[in-house]
Amino acid sequence: MVKTLIILILLFDGTLIQERVKLPVPSTPYDCLDYGALYASRIATFKENGQYLNDGRGTIQGFICE
Repeated sequence: MVKTLIILILLFDGTLIQERVKLPVPSTPYDCLDYGALYASRIATFKENGQYLNDGRGTIQGFICE
């Protein structure tokens, strides 16, 4: 079972960071990926070149479930 969502964020200064989000309940990998897409849509805005964080730090590059 998957317990953590890791969001890969590329900051505008070129730094790649991993933000960890603890899932509310252990989930299947597919549920985690669905949650990742939902979470990304809440913290970022999709534009023609990618998903830009609403706080202006950078872009979402993807996510990992572990």
